[in-house]
Amino acid sequence: MEHFCVITNRDKDENYKMARHIAEYLEKCGKSCYILENQMALKGGICHFTDTAAIPENTQCALVLGGDGTMIQAAIDLVHRNIPILGINMGTVGFLTEIERNNLDTALERLIGDEYTIDNRIMLKETSQGNAGSHSCYALNDLVVSKRGNCRLITIKVYINGELADIYRADGLIVSTPTGSTGYNLSAGGPVMVPHTHATVVTPICPHSLNKRSLVLSAEDEITLEIGQTKEAQEDMAVLVVDGRNAGEFVTGDKLDICVPDYITQLIKLSDISFYKRMRDKLNGN
Repeated sequence: MEHFCVITNRDKDENYKMARHIAEYLEKCGKSCYILENQMALKGGICHFTDTAAIPENTQCALVLGGDGTMIQAAIDLVHRNIPILGINMGTVGFLTEIERNNLDTALERLIGDEYTIDNRIMLKETSQGNAGSHSCYALNDLVVSKRGNCRLITIKVYINGELADIYRADGLIVSTPTGSTGYNLSAGGPVMVPHTHATVVTPICPHSLNKRSLVLSAEDEITLEIGQTKEAQEDMAVLVVDGRNAGEFVTGDKLDICVPDYITQLIKLSDISFYKRMRDKLNGN
């Protein structure tokens, strides 16, 4: 690789100190490196943090400084650019980030020496028609439809490839990728899926019925969520949160279509640490 860009979290990289160190290191090695300012912008009703139009066309790698949240934001912002991402942990858990800041120079040496592999992760694409109009968005981790307003529960009908699969009365519903299965999905009682599993999982949040469990689906399956009506006297009201970002509000009768798109997130892997060891270290504290 010859051409790089750095995406950093200003709250965790004060005065871009680490970003500048990376740029100087790479430039001393004869590489080019462009630092992007991390600024929030609202596009299509969804928050973005990276101005991808400013990234040079010849960029071959994005170095992302921050925690898992910064990694996810970068993955969504870069969804149409097809640029591999290397995560540098500036946060706490750092489940998605590949390296720690104290190993940075060694990692950069391996990176420019082409001593790495690419880990491809599937994503989710959601399209819907709600109160605010039609929109479309992507997720690396998960899509969450949850109750809002005075609703004690909401009813969500789940269709798979056009066929009604189940009806959930719950606080909400999570649709997760394997990457996101160790997040909210896991906290809600859903299964952990290894990253290369070509599947998605639907998990209810605090379901009203004890026999309601997660539903694991093929990545080829198309999912439709329809907001139902729990009480005759009022409509159900729901909010969509996509990888932690508010993405729309919905009421009874609204539908959300979810699929696995052709776009993927490419994560650069430098170490030989397996997913299982990372899971033990990060989730169990072993």
